[in-house]
Amino acid sequence: MKYIKKVLKNGLRVVTVPMKDNPTATVLVLVEAGSKYETKKVNGISHFLEHMCFKGTEKRPKAIDISRELDAIGSQYNAFTAQEYTGYYAKSDAKHFKKIFDIVSDIYLNSTFPNTEMQKEKGVIIEEINMYEDMPPRHVQDLFMGLLYGDQPAGWNIAGEKKNILEMKRDDFVAYKKTHYVPEATTIVVAGRVTEKEVLKEVQKVFGKLEQAKKDKKLKVIEKQNKPEILIKFKKTDQTHFVLGVRTYDLFSKKNDVLSVLGGVLGGGMSSRLFQKLREEMGVAYYVRAYDDAYTDHGFFQISAGVDNKRIEEVIEAVLNECRKLMTELVSEEELNKVKECLIGNMKLSLESSDDIANFYGGQELLKREIKNVEEKAKAIRKVTAKDIKKLVNEIFKNEKLNLALIGPFEKKADFQKILKF
Repeated sequence: MKYIKKVLKNGLRVVTVPMKDNPTATVLVLVEAGSKYETKKVNGISHFLEHMCFKGTEKRPKAIDISRELDAIGSQYNAFTAQEYTGYYAKSDAKHFKKIFDIVSDIYLNSTFPNTEMQKEKGVIIEEINMYEDMPPRHVQDLFMGLLYGDQPAGWNIAGEKKNILEMKRDDFVAYKKTHYVPEATTIVVAGRVTEKEVLKEVQKVFGKLEQAKKDKKLKVIEKQNKPEILIKFKKTDQTHFVLGVRTYDLFSKKNDVLSVLGGVLGGGMSSRLFQKLREEMGVAYYVRAYDDAYTDHGFFQISAGVDNKRIEEVIEAVLNECRKLMTELVSEEELNKVKECLIGNMKLSLESSDDIANFYGGQELLKREIKNVEEKAKAIRKVTAKDIKKLVNEIFKNEKLNLALIGPFEKKADFQKILKF
């Protein structure tokens, strides 16, 4: 699938992905503004700002004005915040492209942040935080990030601290947006039944007049660890949810393809080693996952599962044992080919709709300033060898890089320290 990239004079990037046989169109605006760009005092503001952008603009004064207009054309729309970016999107019948472009760009550029709406939304966000804290499979991920990175932006919760949310003022949003929502940090992606000409016409009309502005940078992540680390959150649960992981490489590393295949070997599909071991053989888990998570200046490989409380130590030992096998034994050619085709097939299946395509191309352009298509990515995966995997696991599966975060009815780290080693 071909794409066309255009950079405006003010630094804003535009990616158009024409899909002539697709009946829909997606408009996605991405900006380099996430929790890693925050200070401790305003941790959570990126996410809060994302909420507030839907609360009214000069042209559409109330939240209902925005939602009613989008609902009236059967649009799907939302926004999301991560550590390194925030995104706003709408998807609709392709004939409504100009309408959704107008609304998404209006939300992005002209939000008014009404004070009364802001005060009400504080309660909404606090309840969102409460909701995630009541979801151990989700909350343990936050704990794991805190364990790895501690009191620096990479270790903070994207949603922020409740006390921060309650203390935020309208001026905080205005200042943060002015600092970070600038053209050179913004990428607009339009995918679907559209042409480059009509996309650039709308972009130039709305975004072309924006003045170039300097973007504040984020603090570089500090990596510091010399022994296995454990974080336990006591909670009376029917299952123990854990994340076991090691530090790896950033988004630009050439080793990421090998890490992807390693994730497939351990946790890619129901035939993967950990699924077979924990679910089919031991009968202790419903879900188990393994994958690498890479950011612009750090990364980690993680294995996660929700398991029987009484067998948690046995499970961790079983997981570590599967990792140890990869340090000494080569993956067979048959298994390696199966994993590669599984990864490639899942990647292609995940790119059937215009919104998925927009995220695929937009995420690459925003963070890496380069785009690889599906076939280029597939080619890189197929190049991974069994020796590559063995070499990599011996680099990353080190005791001094090992971390365990868990939520369950436990309090003593000592019970886990004795088994936490490769």
